[in-house]
Amino acid sequence: MKPSITIGKSELRIDAKDKVTGKAVYPSDIYLDNMVYGYTIRSTMPHAEIKVDKIEALAYPGVIAVFTAEDVTGENHHGVLFKDHEVFCSKKVRRVGEPIAFVVADTMDTARKAAKLVKVAYNELPAVLDPREAMKENSPKVHGDSNIIYHYKLRTGDIEEAFQKCEVVVENTYESSMVDHAFLQPEAGVAYIEEDGTVTIVTATQYPHYDREEVAEALGLPHNKIKILTSAVGGAFGGREDITVQIHLALAALKLGRPVKTTYTREESFQAHSKRHPLYMKYKTGALKDGTLYAMEAEIIGDSGAHASWAINVLRKAGVHAAGPYCIPNIKIDSYAVYTNNPFTGAMRGFGAAQVPMAHEQQIDEIARRLNINPIEIRLKNCFKVGSLTATGQTLEESVPLTDTIIKAAKEIGYEFSYDSNEEVQP
Repeated sequence: MKPSITIGKSELRIDAKDKVTGKAVYPSDIYLDNMVYGYTIRSTMPHAEIKVDKIEALAYPGVIAVFTAEDVTGENHHGVLFKDHEVFCSKKVRRVGEPIAFVVADTMDTARKAAKLVKVAYNELPAVLDPREAMKENSPKVHGDSNIIYHYKLRTGDIEEAFQKCEVVVENTYESSMVDHAFLQPEAGVAYIEEDGTVTIVTATQYPHYDREEVAEALGLPHNKIKILTSAVGGAFGGREDITVQIHLALAALKLGRPVKTTYTREESFQAHSKRHPLYMKYKTGALKDGTLYAMEAEIIGDSGAHASWAINVLRKAGVHAAGPYCIPNIKIDSYAVYTNNPFTGAMRGFGAAQVPMAHEQQIDEIARRLNINPIEIRLKNCFKVGSLTATGQTLEESVPLTDTIIKAAKEIGYEFSYDSNEEVQP
């Protein structure tokens, strides 16, 4: 039997028909007998000590329970790399939107109304909202004794000597913004207890295997007593890699012995999940008279917000890709992931590689202007080709179609340039 060849053909997506006809099942579509509804109460301050009074809310008609940190049956923490989230904040909050309590009632409307009766007393603490300030020794600390989560270093060649040989040196600073994933489907889920005692959570997630580990640890149950069922996912892009509804639902279902459901509004979704890291980028790039890129120095500071999430991976990748797809023999790069009291940041398509091109490409444009060289031609002269050596020491042995891509793109828009492959910078 010959294998099926899909390259160059239009293949039918397995889930396409159900999605366009409305048959696909999302968590908010699920209704179970004897089901109750939960609503998360979140912090309104970026940094404060808290005390929670739930007595009045518990007395509200239709309210079944109000869960706080004292009700967590296992470890009151979670997090993909570092366990720096609390299931419910116990003593203080570190950002706006951190979960403080989970109100469960007979209807979602009742849960929302009762949530207003949960009294959260705040003792406001100094907050740090700029990662550059957060790196200073005297800044307010978000976790532990330092706000610096991670420092990536890359060194190639002799950067000091290299800049002295450059005909032109360009120095600039760049900032990228915090970005929300804004997927179509806000977070939602249902949890229930199976006959054998297994806690089952149905939700739209990117990491069901990690979710099971985190839920099990927070509930104090073995992994084989936790089941994560991934429903249809209405967009994710990295925003569903961190825990949101899972532990709250599982804990409530375990305690009450009833199915529990929650569905976030768009506003709640904005507060609950991670964002793309804002980066502060300081660049210094040098080139020889003929347009050869010869030296580059960069400092990149990433705002991780109140939790680490994937900050190490993101800022490492930002550092690795800081020089772009170009041969530059002398490089010095420092990238930092830093805690602040801002909304937390994490996975979003590109993982740090999406932010740095705005810096390294504008640097090249400025060099081209100063040397009066065509911006397409300077890129073709310096870009990676088969045999090129990257700043991290990798030799590119195959599949490096960048030259062809640049040429075809320029021709497609009618951009005039000349190109002589004999004038390329040697890999």
